[in-house]
Amino acid sequence: MDKKIIIVYALLVFASLSWAGSFIAVRVVYQEVPPVILGFLRFAVATPLMLLVAGLRKKPFLLPKKEIPRLIILGLTGVTLLYIFQFLGIAYTTASTAAVLINTNVLFIALFSAMFLHERFNWKKTLGILLSFTGVILVVIGQMNNEALNIDTTFLLGCGLVICSAMCWAVYTIVGKQLLKTYDSVTITTHAFLFGTVLYIPVVLPSIGSVLSEISSIGWIAIVYLGVVCSIFAYIAWYYALSRFEAAQSAVFLNLIPLFTILLSFFIGEYPTAIFILGAVFIMYGVYLTQKSRVKKT
Repeated sequence: MDKKIIIVYALLVFASLSWAGSFIAVRVVYQEVPPVILGFLRFAVATPLMLLVAGLRKKPFLLPKKEIPRLIILGLTGVTLLYIFQFLGIAYTTASTAAVLINTNVLFIALFSAMFLHERFNWKKTLGILLSFTGVILVVIGQMNNEALNIDTTFLLGCGLVICSAMCWAVYTIVGKQLLKTYDSVTITTHAFLFGTVLYIPVVLPSIGSVLSEISSIGWIAIVYLGVVCSIFAYIAWYYALSRFEAAQSAVFLNLIPLFTILLSFFIGEYPTAIFILGAVFIMYGVYLTQKSRVKKT
């Protein structure tokens, strides 16, 4: 196998493991740092560092004004709305549940590609989507049958929020892939961070002052992990791979996120049920079928 391909594979695995760890980090500190504030602080740390990375490259940074609408979309779907939905969803469910449900982003990538990029559906894609959404139902039922959890409408709301987050990532991936035809991954990611962070400010401004004064050392470790590892390193790795592979090929590696998260969840006392595991298998196999099919345009 070509050495460059191995490097891309390794970067995709690294990104998946990093993002899996983010679900654990949020569950550990969400009661101390409200999820919406946590999402903002993640990018308050990440955005200046990303600007530094972009500046050190000594390449043109500013994009044409005509790209502002797409950059706003990237900021909203890749930062602001994505993490408002995701972090609230994690707080209302469990790390493993959220990680499995977020994997539906690959299905939404396929659906949105058919709607906006005119990509055809074959039987594999159709079966994959049906299997995966069946898996979503099993995952929710499996966790609702877990006596260790206090399941109520909040849990179902959390599941819905995570699925909304998955839809955001699908939009982010498709719009980002279009921009990659013209601009490099670091420039695109930096602009997404910058726009997303600015759009976060009106949401967090009223309450952030009181929260900052109460954050513990564990809370700051989680924030730095989310901001540096999950945002800087993992995003760069993801877009580097996306620039060399098709979106569908890269998206396959997102299947590793729920697997890694389920394994890591044991360290925080979360144990999935048999029905949950079955649902997770349905989702991952459905995603595999969806992405294995060849992309054909009408």
